[in-house]
Amino acid sequence: MNYQHCARQILNLIGGKANIASMAHCATRLRLALVDNEKLDQPGIEKVAGVKAVFIASGQLQIILGTGVVNKVFAELPGLTGLSMSSTDEVKQQSRANMNPLQRLAAVLSNIFVPIIPAIVATGLLMGVLNLVNNLNQRGYIHIPADNGLLPMLSLFSSAAFVILPILIAFSAAKEFGCNPFVAAVLGGILIHPDLQNAWMTSHGVAGYFDLWGLEVGKVGYQGTVLPILFAVWVMAHLEKQLRRLVPNCLDLVLTPFLSVLIMGFISLIAIGPAGRWLGEMLSDGIMAVYTLAPMAGGFIFAGLNQAIVITGLHHSFNAVEAQLLANTGKDVLNPLISMAVIAQAGAVLAVFFRTQDQTLKEIALPACLTCFFGITEPAIYGVTLKLFRPFIIASLAAALGGAFTAAMQVYSLGFGVTVIPGSFVIEPGGLGAYLVGLLLTFGLAFVGTWLFGGCRKESARDQAQNDREISGELS
Repeated sequence: MNYQHCARQILNLIGGKANIASMAHCATRLRLALVDNEKLDQPGIEKVAGVKAVFIASGQLQIILGTGVVNKVFAELPGLTGLSMSSTDEVKQQSRANMNPLQRLAAVLSNIFVPIIPAIVATGLLMGVLNLVNNLNQRGYIHIPADNGLLPMLSLFSSAAFVILPILIAFSAAKEFGCNPFVAAVLGGILIHPDLQNAWMTSHGVAGYFDLWGLEVGKVGYQGTVLPILFAVWVMAHLEKQLRRLVPNCLDLVLTPFLSVLIMGFISLIAIGPAGRWLGEMLSDGIMAVYTLAPMAGGFIFAGLNQAIVITGLHHSFNAVEAQLLANTGKDVLNPLISMAVIAQAGAVLAVFFRTQDQTLKEIALPACLTCFFGITEPAIYGVTLKLFRPFIIASLAAALGGAFTAAMQVYSLGFGVTVIPGSFVIEPGGLGAYLVGLLLTFGLAFVGTWLFGGCRKESARDQAQNDREISGELS
């Protein structure tokens, strides 16, 4: 493969070097932020040798070249364009200029919550271990004395991330909003201070109040909450910028963080905290009400539409919703439904792999199928199912049916951010069997449906269109 020729072709088809705002690459993808997306010839790039798929997500042009190839193609671009490599964060910032408000909101939430997913996954796994050990102990398969510290210690480990969740979110949000992450972490610490009533005990009423000249402020903590600290750090970022403009440079190191903590501490406990808690409870209660009253309908709709939402890039906002669900209810009912949507894409692309005679499509389909088992569907969607369209619709219908089954069986997870195979480790142990049955059912429906009705029995859609043009030419 001529990597320089590939790079030249891509450069010409994106509108030339003048149309590149910034560029970077990851393990498999070339990531470009373009000045004007209208100058992009996406169908042309798809035909370039070595390109497996092309799509725009979160305002970025992402060209899947594969491991190793992307490094060599990207190495040719600085010499052709005169531009240096940008960080992926810089590309994200540049690409936001091409996003609508909803996409920008989803990108912000993604950047905040994705870094803390490992902590939530670890906590979910620990909760699963705790539940399993508890069940085995209660059924007599193992014996743990009542005075043994194993179960209390596991409980301590498994709840830690949710107790300090406001601090984790504060640190991550501060980086996104542009304020001091350590000062933001202090604000998170204020909201979970041990002198405040534990958030999970407020169902019995507020135990005490601060009296501020007649204004009563509840001594309520915000352990495990999401929205209060998210809003508080956003306001703090704006406050900090104004303070830096007003405070003399010689006093900035001391006075700006002091005023930030002082002012935001009062605002958070008096206004932002109660309002954020109320909104969070409304959100989680609404989702759980749908899940309780009509679980099959809710599972059908959410799982069926999930991958269509992925195309818009708005799926990143689900992380915040899932964190709120876990904080308020201890259950993430959305994560298993997302797994059904992901595994459906795997079934569809595997059927395409076996049915199509297009070797290029085969080369994309099999690796795309494998990545789905680990929760990544973009190669499958943009490289295969959406391109052929009917497999995408069939996979969405299979996901809807799998989601209805999973919801009916009341499967939920104890963490978020991982799906399908990795996701099985955070599923509540009692629902693991139903979860695995749901995955097999959804995969099978998508595979059989695409095999029978996917429109790729003999050849790909591109080959069929080419044949149709040749036949039309001969008849004319």
